[in-house]
Amino acid sequence: MSASLAPVLDAPSPAPHPVETIPGSLESGVLLLCDHASNAVPEDYGDLGLPPAQFERHIAYDIGAAAVTRSLARRLGAPAILTRFSRLLIDPNRGRDDPTLVMRLSDGAVVPGNARADEAEVQRRIARFYDPYDAAIQAAVENAIGSGNPPVIVTIHSFTPLWRGWPRPWHVGILWDVDDRFARPILDGLAAEDGLVVGDNEPYDGALAGDTIDRHATRRGLANALVEIRQDLIATDEGAEQWAERFAKLLTPLAANPDLRTPKPHATRTRERLRRR
Repeated sequence: MSASLAPVLDAPSPAPHPVETIPGSLESGVLLLCDHASNAVPEDYGDLGLPPAQFERHIAYDIGAAAVTRSLARRLGAPAILTRFSRLLIDPNRGRDDPTLVMRLSDGAVVPGNARADEAEVQRRIARFYDPYDAAIQAAVENAIGSGNPPVIVTIHSFTPLWRGWPRPWHVGILWDVDDRFARPILDGLAAEDGLVVGDNEPYDGALAGDTIDRHATRRGLANALVEIRQDLIATDEGAEQWAERFAKLLTPLAANPDLRTPKPHATRTRERLRRR
């Protein structure tokens, strides 16, 4: 047998469910999401042809984002939904027709396991990974609305300190589309802290058709914000806890505001939407 082939098991263990759900009180008024929580790839996909070091990079997951999400859920007593699969398999923060849904080249790294992913394979990955995450969010949102507790939706991401050799000056960014009623007070609260460099729709633009916020918040008129924290600030447990504490203090009073919990008519920005990296 070739040394490159894994042994065949008579009874392989089932792959873990692709979604992690943290229970919480609907009365918290917040639903937390983490689109790029994990760098895990099921055994049947192997390593996608990549060396282990690539799975420690941002191309595989958002470093520190899951730790912040779990800590923030605990502090707020809020429900949270996180992925258990790498964005290298499929990116749930993209529309189904987005050409970057399955990345063949990511920040200089060719992904051999994706190079020949045809439409049938993309659909298999949608059914196995994307759809369960999407359905879990939809169910959580509908449950909250049905209980009379429409949530504000917060997604937690992280970004690299450098992009193509350019140092990014921001410590944190808040992304939003057309509805800034939740994002604006968060931006103001962060800007009031000494020493923090805060990005308003930086380092990416918040208007991305078909992304998680668009599908589950904007189209329902729910207040929302996408949080981007610089990865070097949350790469340790201590850093993640510090940022979770910071956001817990900001979000607690905002989530209690009935104006923010009331859905408003759906609208989107008229300018061209920019694709996030």
